[in-house]
Amino acid sequence: MNPRRKKRLGLVLALVVGLGATVGLMLYALSQNMDLFYTPTEIVNGKANGEKPEVGQRLRIGGMVVEGSVSRDNQSLKVSFDVADVGPAVTVVYEGILPDLFREGQGIVAQGVLTDATTVEAFEVLAKHDEEYMPPEIAEAMKWYMNRFNTQMNRNKEALNDC
Repeated sequence: MNPRRKKRLGLVLALVVGLGATVGLMLYALSQNMDLFYTPTEIVNGKANGEKPEVGQRLRIGGMVVEGSVSRDNQSLKVSFDVADVGPAVTVVYEGILPDLFREGQGIVAQGVLTDATTVEAFEVLAKHDEEYMPPEIAEAMKWYMNRFNTQMNRNKEALNDC
């Protein structure tokens, strides 16, 4: 092989290795930042397709802070509270300063890790800005669960009427 071909081959191999490393690093970074959104009901019961988050999985949870559920540790910045939609509640544990807009009965989105079947260890808590706003994912999920709930209630009424 002449020196010119060797030089070209070396350049092509270096480009292929560099491109492969770049793609690998991009995929790694994307996988680290990918947090799936779940409602409290989806964490407890699973999504419509049966998918449930696994313990140790990073996720985002959104819902309303349950009235009377906020518990603060007097010795630290640790706070725990329950988040619910139209179904069961999930406990969120957070250590840090909560947003100014955080309060019971308000909508929040927390980002963290599922530590057991109904507890999320959050590293970020975001509060909604006004009374009317609800994140689109939560609004859509609540609408779906309300439709499901109403359908089930209608079936129950029909069953009672048939008796």
